[in-house]
Amino acid sequence: MATTTAPEAVRLAELPPASGRAGFGGALRSEFTKIRSVRSTYWTLLVLLAISIGLGAAITGGTAAHWNQMSPGDQASFDATQASLGGLFYLGELVITVLGAMVLTSEYSTGMIRTSLTSMPRRGVVYAAKAVVFTCIALVVTFVAAFISFFLGQALLASTHHGATLSEPNVLRAIIGSVLYVSICGLFAYGVGAMIRHTAGTITTVIGVLFVIPILAHLLPQSWFWDIHRWLPSSAGEALSTTVGPPPEHLFSPWGQFAVLGAYTAVLLIAGGILFRKRDA
Repeated sequence: MATTTAPEAVRLAELPPASGRAGFGGALRSEFTKIRSVRSTYWTLLVLLAISIGLGAAITGGTAAHWNQMSPGDQASFDATQASLGGLFYLGELVITVLGAMVLTSEYSTGMIRTSLTSMPRRGVVYAAKAVVFTCIALVVTFVAAFISFFLGQALLASTHHGATLSEPNVLRAIIGSVLYVSICGLFAYGVGAMIRHTAGTITTVIGVLFVIPILAHLLPQSWFWDIHRWLPSSAGEALSTTVGPPPEHLFSPWGQFAVLGAYTAVLLIAGGILFRKRDA
């Protein structure tokens, strides 16, 4: 027995001693490798770009084609910036929430979460690393989509002489705000996914909160709607993207509305992180 175990003992002795704890940098690299190795990530991001740019071009191109048929009042109130970004914060928001939901819930559906937590037992690090990697990807892709949509939309509106430039008031705020709004919506879905741990359930819940509830709120009496509207997380997109005319009186300032969305998202991320650490995989 001694002769069979001696070589193994020698090999083990040659290995460097284990030291330190699994670090956040390693977790970031691991999560980035996982998210970019999944084919659905690329398809989802391509759909986000196509919808954001394509729909914005359709809106601005259609407006330019029918510009002379619009009334003077409609022409004066037309928001060229918001029109070019319409694809991003209307449908791009939906696409990014699907990706945000899948970042964590897909590992539960395949059972891969057990492997992830075995290789990195520090659950808080795993949870934070996933959120950071997803946020960076979302910000980069939506940033590209927003600026391409804006410049393409303004080129299509050139014949109307009613376009917008980055130097005009609130235009840059609308572009950057749309990027932040859509990315935060993805984090909103990530937090819900950590709580529900089911892809379909997470997507359904997020769509209900961000899309269905605002539609149903319009059915309420106007005074009730005004009181509720400012507290809906989706109102941040409307406030941030508007550049023409005064902001609606019943809403907070654009960045105030963004703070409301940020507060909801922070609560969901904290609650999701607590449940992620406490519950079994």
